[in-house]
Amino acid sequence: MAYQVEARCGVERFLFILDGPWATLIILKLLDKSCRFTELKEGLPGISAHTLTLRLKRFEQYGLLTRTAYAETPPRVVYELTPLGQELRGVLEAMRQWGDSLPTNA
Repeated sequence: MAYQVEARCGVERFLFILDGPWATLIILKLLDKSCRFTELKEGLPGISAHTLTLRLKRFEQYGLLTRTAYAETPPRVVYELTPLGQELRGVLEAMRQWGDSLPTNA
């Protein structure tokens, strides 16, 4: 069940859900494949387990991803973007193009 975001405009709702420096990078990692927690953590050097957990819970709460827990030993949990989460592909591609257009400081 996805929660409604109480915000006045789309940009405000976007920023509410994708807050913090790690949010878009987590989504970026999940765009092309589902991942386990450790895969995400290893793919995002510097992110704490606490921050990753909080972001993943928020994304699940707002319907951007699904969390599938398998009854195995050891337990296996897989995160995958929903169709709503996949809709962020165009936004992130536009961000990449804009960032690539900036001059680099050499």
